Amino acid sequence: MIDISITIVAYNNEADVRDAVRSMMEHTNGRLSKKIYIVDNSTEANQLSSLAEEYEDVVYQRPGGNLGFGGGHNYVLPELDSQYHAIVNPDILLTEDSFSVLLSFLKQSKAGMAVPKLLDEQGKMQAVYRRDLTVFDMAVRMFFSSHFYKRQYYHTMQDMDYGKPFPVPFAQGSFLVIRTELFRELGGFDERYFMYMEDADLCKRVNNVSSLWYCPGTAVIHKWERGSHKDMRLLRMHISSMFRYFCKWGWKLW
Repeated sequence: MIDISITIVAYNNEADVRDAVRSMMEHTNGRLSKKIYIVDNSTEANQLSSLAEEYEDVVYQRPGGNLGFGGGHNYVLPELDSQYHAIVNPDILLTEDSFSVLLSFLKQSKAGMAVPKLLDEQGKMQAVYRRDLTVFDMAVRMFFSSHFYKRQYYHTMQDMDYGKPFPVPFAQGSFLVIRTELFRELGGFDERYFMYMEDADLCKRVNNVSSLWYCPGTAVIHKWERGSHKDMRLLRMHISSMFRYFCKWGWKLW
């Protein structure tokens, strides 16, 4: 059994995937046994398969269609043989040995899943840690982001001390490390969400049986393109996933 498995779901973003893999190889302690799965949902031709030739720790898999975010990560679930599993976006860059820190944090705590500091490319902390989702908070986020600043401050947990660990109801699924046994018990992501909200759903299910904690001991860079804020098709998909989430977990209005 290896220490950690990692999945990156690619979708027409070869350069980002390559940068993410290289940063992991450069900054992860060589004594930490790992396997990086690249699940390629791309519709465009690319050369990502060459990463498996370049790095012995990389496994390239092409399902033959776009499985979505959750489906892509779930694709490797049956073959995972690791103590811990990392869910990593292609737009993530490691600048230090984050996996070792997060694994140590999980070993010393009773948490089932952990999230590090996520920084933008200028080193600013990103507001990716959130309290339980409500219809109001999602509406503000999607349509009224220039209003209700006090509520947004509260919802995104800006009142917390980020120098200390604390439990998180919902952390964005850009970089999460979970106990593999727990990930398997939960059945991975709920694939009824093709894209968006599957991370909120996973966090909810983790917190129902275990806990998700913020780990202040390490930071990663997240380039965060926010596709649904720029593309109407993605926005409609996001709203549809929000509807599915609240139908599943209850319509908490406020």
